[in-house]
Amino acid sequence: MAKHLDTQDIRTPIDRVSGRSRGELLDELIGEVRRGQVATDMVDQAAADLMGVNRTDARCLDVLDQRGKLTAGQLAEASGLTTGAVTAMLDRLERAGFLRRLRDKEDRRRVLVEITPQARRKGHELYSPHAEKWPAIADGYSDEEIALLLEFTRIGREMNEELAAELQAKLASKR
Repeated sequence: MAKHLDTQDIRTPIDRVSGRSRGELLDELIGEVRRGQVATDMVDQAAADLMGVNRTDARCLDVLDQRGKLTAGQLAEASGLTTGAVTAMLDRLERAGFLRRLRDKEDRRRVLVEITPQARRKGHELYSPHAEKWPAIADGYSDEEIALLLEFTRIGREMNEELAAELQAKLASKR
């Protein structure tokens, strides 16, 4: 069973460096990032299961929650899915009451999709206990340290997006 995170467990960056080489710190950082990705995967799987959707559908709901209304093509691009897979996913999520299709007010031929208040409430219910801990954790860091963490996270996301594109291109060339 995982240990409950208490904000008392947060140490200052200096406490974590004490007596270790740069290589040891980098190895530990890489290990923590990887373990964090697995932990995020576990949370997202459990949340998807509780919502009664698959992981891909849950990921698409998250994309829509972050970006707002999108066309099916935009959602396909943002999620890395084919347009056919997105159409099937939209049908499933619409039946579940988690998204709705609407006509674009500027171009009535175009259909947009957005998440429903029901989906937003369910996501909030599942993720808010986690989100509520962040202010107390952030209090242990200076603005400069938070800016550093933001930059580190942004670079990691960009690297993952780049690698995903490279791997998808490699996969497409094998077809």
